[in-house]
Amino acid sequence: MEDLVIENLFNGNRELQIQAATQLSKLGSKQRHKLAETGIISPLISMLQSQDFEAIEASLLALLGLAFGSERNKIRIVKSGIIPVLLELLQCQNEELIELSMAAMLILSSCKANKLIIASSGTIQLLVQILNLVNSDPNNVINTLFTNQAKIDAIATLQNLSTCHQIIPLISSSGIIYTLLQLIHTSEKSSDLTEKAMSLLGNIVSWSENSISETTEIPCSIRIIVEAMEEGSPQCKEHAVGILLHICQSCRDKYRGLILMEGVMPGLLQLSVDGTWGAKNMARDLLFLLRDCSDYASTSKQSKHELMEQIMQAIDADGEKVNGTTLALVQEMINKLNI
Repeated sequence: MEDLVIENLFNGNRELQIQAATQLSKLGSKQRHKLAETGIISPLISMLQSQDFEAIEASLLALLGLAFGSERNKIRIVKSGIIPVLLELLQCQNEELIELSMAAMLILSSCKANKLIIASSGTIQLLVQILNLVNSDPNNVINTLFTNQAKIDAIATLQNLSTCHQIIPLISSSGIIYTLLQLIHTSEKSSDLTEKAMSLLGNIVSWSENSISETTEIPCSIRIIVEAMEEGSPQCKEHAVGILLHICQSCRDKYRGLILMEGVMPGLLQLSVDGTWGAKNMARDLLFLLRDCSDYASTSKQSKHELMEQIMQAIDADGEKVNGTTLALVQEMINKLNI
């Protein structure tokens, strides 16, 4: 059957090519990777340019199967010229093809050797443009075509690319920071979309002082991050507190007041007790940076700051292990802060 798949992909008519691509998708991993050595990637990419829905779908599924679990095949596929073709498909009018194309872009961007090629092809600009359109108008036609999974994969693709330091300036200068903050603000805080957006924002903010300045200059940006820290998934909360910590560490005098003004303390204190291991450590570090706030605190608020000191002492006393009694005490103090 393998020889027939090869023959039909290279020399078959439309129906035989589609049948061969479908059969390829159903083969085992070892068989698929063996066939990739025969050059079948080239006819599969040609099928993507056919303007035929069935051919494009079958080809995308076959290429995803070839790419999965094989860095060598990911490199082969990109070197065969797929990226411009995928960028065209991302602008088509078919929801299923957009989702498959976005999934292909995501898996290909996970390969270190592909990152610069993908970034230099205009992928970043297109994905940011699409995310902007999706977020700007819920009734926009692209919003109906770009599924939630496609949005998540678009952000995850940018996140993959952001792990290459040479690419972060391109991402940071694309306008993505504003886009991410708007997506976080309008999305369910516990959703995968918010978690991915917050993770990418963290990568960008940690890159340079300019990224921090751009983030903090966007209206309500700190509030949006604080809300995600309070209401997000455990991993989202960790990303959010990491961003706040990085901002505060970059210039404590400049940003400490801005962070405190958004009512960060109750959520931060809660996170220092029951967050993930990383979130707990970062929350405690941020608490220490925020604890001296007498310069801008009014007399009426001083009692709350004193209460915060008591909470800090309770947390410090137990170190890494917080027993039930301490947890109840901290929770009671947090409730008082909310009054």
